[in-house]
Amino acid sequence: MRIVLDTNVFLVSLSPFSEYAPIFDALLAGRFTLLLSNEVTTEYEEIIAKRYDQESVQDVLRLLVSLKNVELISPHFRWKLIVNDPDDDKFVDLAVAGNADLLVTNDRHFNVLAHTSFPTVKTLKAEAFLEMLLAL
Repeated sequence: MRIVLDTNVFLVSLSPFSEYAPIFDALLAGRFTLLLSNEVTTEYEEIIAKRYDQESVQDVLRLLVSLKNVELISPHFRWKLIVNDPDDDKFVDLAVAGNADLLVTNDRHFNVLAHTSFPTVKTLKAEAFLEMLLAL
């Protein structure tokens, strides 16, 4: 599975005490391929730094780039589909460019994708993705 994780989903999966920790564990176990772009990685870094110290942030980023199931994608087209929060477009652009199977998010701004015929981007709530991982 090729997956894009919205920043908030990625962030809550980092804590071993979170109910979403199995998402990060599945990433570490190579159970899915995480797609990243420079823009998404930068946002991960900024948001993680609000909760963790700088050394932890750098450890997470080093770990991500060392995993064989993390793929860096360079989107070359801006779809501009998330009108209510254009900052979220980077995740859609990554999902399309990386041929993602799923974009995992709890952000309601992505609901517009259910009514977008092209490009097709399938979204899934973090809870449903977690259930899917646990069922495999």
